[in-house]
Amino acid sequence: MKISEASRISGVSARSLRYYEDEGLIVPGRFGNGYRDYCRSTIDRVLAIRSLLESGLPVRLIKEVLPHLTDGPDDVSRDVVCAEFLHEVQSYRDRLAARIADLSAQQAALDAYLRRARPTEA
Repeated sequence: MKISEASRISGVSARSLRYYEDEGLIVPGRFGNGYRDYCRSTIDRVLAIRSLLESGLPVRLIKEVLPHLTDGPDDVSRDVVCAEFLHEVQSYRDRLAARIADLSAQQAALDAYLRRARPTEA
């Protein structure tokens, strides 16, 4: 699919798709006329990138961790991973867990409010 359709399907602007490509996060195919050709797996990768960016993970870490999240299971132990990178990923994961806990608490509070606010049925 062309970039306009990929943008519509993914909810990511064409400009962002080009940026992801420039950063080496995605590699769309090319039609004979040079236009980008996005397949479903590239769209799935774009959605993963978008989610990671929205969660606050910087592009430089996304580049390193994305293959492990989207390319299926592999043997991470054979990768040489520096301690600083692992610390940054762990820190990101901890921030994400805290956000999930906060959202879960907010959801529980809203559920409790709705239970109290709704008239009881006889």
